[in-house]
Amino acid sequence: MAALYGILWQEFVLFKRKFWSTTIGAMVSPTLYLIAFGWGLGSGMQVEGRSYMEFVIPGIIAMSTMLVSFSNAANSINIARMYYKTFEEFMVAPVNMTVFALGKIIAGALYGMYSALLIIILVSVFAGGLPLSPYFILITLLNCFVFSAGGFLAGLMINSHGGMAKFSNFVITPMSFLCGTFFSIEKMPLVLKYFIQVLPLTHTSIGLRSTGEGIAAMALHFGVLAGYFIVLFIVGACYCKKVE
Repeated sequence: MAALYGILWQEFVLFKRKFWSTTIGAMVSPTLYLIAFGWGLGSGMQVEGRSYMEFVIPGIIAMSTMLVSFSNAANSINIARMYYKTFEEFMVAPVNMTVFALGKIIAGALYGMYSALLIIILVSVFAGGLPLSPYFILITLLNCFVFSAGGFLAGLMINSHGGMAKFSNFVITPMSFLCGTFFSIEKMPLVLKYFIQVLPLTHTSIGLRSTGEGIAAMALHFGVLAGYFIVLFIVGACYCKKVE
């Protein structure tokens, strides 16, 4: 626990030093998406029986928490390995690599939750609020952990900054727009729809709009996200030990 506390404290100190850049950076894209798609293109539209603004806000939260959690975990590890060479310091320190992986993943997830909090405050001020529930918070938290674990693994496996950019272009960016964030996946071609339904961000987007869904559907979203997190965490921790 002392090692985990130390890793989280290091991340907290970095967060305090980068507070304003982190805060402003996490608000820019969601604000632009709300203006462009919510109040702009989507004004007056109805999607799945609700206003487009009510539809798109959970999608923006899903996408933003994914991007922030992934990028913080991935860049932190990748830069520490490839440029600052500080990753080696953890490898020679008396720190269990599973604990190290858990600490970095929790830190990345907390950055994602912070971005979600900023969007909720923004929406409360300018769009009249967002109905929150324990299930909404749970799905958001799981989404942060899934993509923080994915970012941690990507940061370990990819050996260049250019490689990280390519991974984001080919994997993260398509998910950002296709997984039910800005439009319903019911409009997708059938084959593409089946593929998109197995992706974690799809279950986050749908889960955050789960008002009216049955218990089985809500449990499915939770189970899929929890499964993704467990698999990614185990693979990341094992790969971290292999690197060690």
